[in-house]
Amino acid sequence: MARPNPSFTVGIEEEYMLVEQDSRALASDPPEEIFAECERRLPNLVKPEFLKSQIESNTPVCQTVPEARQKLAELRGAVSEIVEQHGYAIIAASTHPFAEWQSQHHTDKERYNVLAQDLQAVVRRLLICGMHVHVGIDDDELRIDILNQVSYFLPHILALSTSSPFWQGEVTGLKSYRLSVFDELPRTGIPNTFDSYAEYQRHVNVLVNAGLIEDSTKLWWDVRPSQSFPTLEMRISDLCTNIDDAASIAALFSCLMRMLYRLKLENKRWRQYAPMLIAENRWRAQRYGIDEGMVDFGKGEIVPFAELLEELMALIAEDAEALGCVKEIENLKDILSRGTSAHRQIATYENAMAGGADKESALKSVVDFLVEETKMGL
Repeated sequence: MARPNPSFTVGIEEEYMLVEQDSRALASDPPEEIFAECERRLPNLVKPEFLKSQIESNTPVCQTVPEARQKLAELRGAVSEIVEQHGYAIIAASTHPFAEWQSQHHTDKERYNVLAQDLQAVVRRLLICGMHVHVGIDDDELRIDILNQVSYFLPHILALSTSSPFWQGEVTGLKSYRLSVFDELPRTGIPNTFDSYAEYQRHVNVLVNAGLIEDSTKLWWDVRPSQSFPTLEMRISDLCTNIDDAASIAALFSCLMRMLYRLKLENKRWRQYAPMLIAENRWRAQRYGIDEGMVDFGKGEIVPFAELLEELMALIAEDAEALGCVKEIENLKDILSRGTSAHRQIATYENAMAGGADKESALKSVVDFLVEETKMGL
């Protein structure tokens, strides 16, 4: 019997940082009432994260990317409204411009207490936020097959999403400093390739049976089969400040899923490259974002990102049509022309400094930009 086509449903998770409206500083110990009100108004959609200064939103399962964008806007809007009643605001960025991790406290929940005990300073330093995109692929074997191929495109996704150029008040020189912090955790980075779902499960079981992890939720790869849902979960991207950019990243990942499935139906597949090669483009995305190009391994040379994006958009054009997200894919060109959140944060800081602001004031102006842009388009 022929297997049904994948559902290609979409779900988006975003992690926000809570900042004090007056000081623009990160909220190290926000009131519990914020989380209680979020749970009351948005049950099962909003929850605390590892650090008390973070809050996570999860869209329901959506049939299309435009629907997911609408749900995301509703969540951002509702959370913003709730926190503002308590003198706070949310920012959608992967690092805070000047917060220090040493001043933060983790949420007192069993899972987080275990993480704190197990990972020590590595997890205490995890003052970062990300965006995860789930795409519904119901068949276990197909999910692993596509997992093996999609890693090639992960650096491209990261480059288009960067929003973490600052760390503890310093311009890092990286567009995504978040990954430098996240990669200190075990079991991160480009995933292994597996011949089958059974082989993947055997590897997971080795770690579980040895008592190293409880389940596959402790595999923090850039993309992974979800433990909870029949999806592939993309985890490499920074958190997009602009909500339309977030929708575009979700659309890109969704279209790549469908493109790779379409190749399979034609008895084709995307060429797999060694993780060490993909990691080079991952680093270039982390360091330069969209600015300095990436290696085209077929050509064996660095190619400007604009050319790579043009080729990529042509590759997934029919998939964007089929999934109803042409507008979101077209917006990728806008990201290229105006820059990612990281570019706009740096420009805000440099303009403030050029205008005579001191460093502290310039950093606060970046927070103001993030607060405003996080709420745009809601």
